[in-house]
Amino acid sequence: MSETHASALPDHRVCEQARLSRDARFDGLFFTAVTSTKIYCRPVCPAPAPKPQNVRYYANAAAAEAAGFRPCLRCRPELAPGNDQWQRGDHVVARALKLIEGGMLTEQSLDALAARVGVGARQLRRLFVDRVGAPPISVHTTRRLLFAKQLLTETALPVTEVALASGFRSLRRFNAAFAQANRIAPRELRRHPRPTPPGLLTLRLGYRPPYDFEALLGFLRTRALPGVEHVDEHSYARVFGPADAPGWLQLRAWPDGGHALQLQLHCPQPGRLLGVVTTLRRMFDLDANPQAIADTFRHDAVLGPLLARRPGLRLPGGWDGFEIAVRAILGQQISVAAARTLATRIVQRWGEPLATSPMPGLQRLFPTPAALADADLREIGLTTTRAATVRGMAQALLDGRVDFRSEQSLDAFVARWVALPGIGEWTAHYMAMRALSEPDAFPAADLILRRVATTDALPLSTKALTACAEAWRPWRAYAVIHLWRGASDAAPPARTPAATRARGRKPALPA
Repeated sequence: MSETHASALPDHRVCEQARLSRDARFDGLFFTAVTSTKIYCRPVCPAPAPKPQNVRYYANAAAAEAAGFRPCLRCRPELAPGNDQWQRGDHVVARALKLIEGGMLTEQSLDALAARVGVGARQLRRLFVDRVGAPPISVHTTRRLLFAKQLLTETALPVTEVALASGFRSLRRFNAAFAQANRIAPRELRRHPRPTPPGLLTLRLGYRPPYDFEALLGFLRTRALPGVEHVDEHSYARVFGPADAPGWLQLRAWPDGGHALQLQLHCPQPGRLLGVVTTLRRMFDLDANPQAIADTFRHDAVLGPLLARRPGLRLPGGWDGFEIAVRAILGQQISVAAARTLATRIVQRWGEPLATSPMPGLQRLFPTPAALADADLREIGLTTTRAATVRGMAQALLDGRVDFRSEQSLDAFVARWVALPGIGEWTAHYMAMRALSEPDAFPAADLILRRVATTDALPLSTKALTACAEAWRPWRAYAVIHLWRGASDAAPPARTPAATRARGRKPALPA
């Protein structure tokens, strides 16, 4: 194992302690491989601890499989949270990993992936082996096969559809790849499929504790768009396209209180399953490492007390980049409720209606950029300037002047978006936070942030807050969520119309 690859692992003593104590905080941050059995496990595996001399540690599942180990059938490595450490920063490997997670190698070649990140295929392979412990194709294949293993174990989906769902176009190739990685054929693993209603899948989506699902639902609930999504105190539900074969999903806490969410999903197109799960993992920030964030905030005078109050806050993402962009523009300098009202009108006027409602109350898709590029948005209450900004942004997406490519750097993303009329730094950083789940995005001009980040009567200047936030890198977006939540927790409830009007004069939390 190279020195670079080894450095991605926690300290050996930390791995040993986490393995022996089955510490869920390290789930997915490393894997334990046992040379005597040729099996690799999660650190939370309930099996008896192997002899220390037989243990090897790997920073990811692909590296363990590249070394000849197969996944444990008991602790099921496919259920481990991801490790977002690999995708942080602007390094070639980080950008390539984001593209692999987005499914690029399912449709395109390694040469195309390498060209996208600006290197040759041989150099990209060398960088991956050095830093990740496995070449790009192995990382891609391991990801697909672990997802297939979860589908085979938790659902009654036919093996042919499992192959399609995990990105294999040939059943023969899927069977061969699965048997090679797992030393067992897919149909042998499927001896006792779980009974489920036709077309309905139930999957377990793991995370590392602590995880404040209630707070994340609260953030999404105040912004939920009627007809497109529904958020109550216990779950998030949404409909998604295409309109002629819509799917739906519902996400809630896992019933037994384990470190996981329960996803119920109806997806008529098997090939979209992995993409839907990937989107949800990003949207609900399931792969974050709360320990790393806490290490940065714990001793900070501003964020330390907020972290102690809510240690499991996560970064709430969005389902679709264009939807987040529209809502960010609508929310400029108005309240969350007002922005939601305008967004609801847009959905009702230009959203595509579904022929049949897959869930009660969910009957429309959010409009496409093409639908809004020429729309007269003034008819639903937007000012002329704001309407022009939304239309211009939609057209810029259609023209390719801006996009939501996951591999671009935060600085490049912001620079391209602020070049559009009506899009400032605040809006661009807010979009980066929610559409890209960029952990270091920071809308420094936000008045709530500038007020909560100081004990003085006057808010900090944007420049002063930016300087203060340098100590919060690379997790400034999480600092934003803590500060917004701190402002919300400190706000007194409005019990009378007069109080409501008084609160309305205060700066509102962003849409």
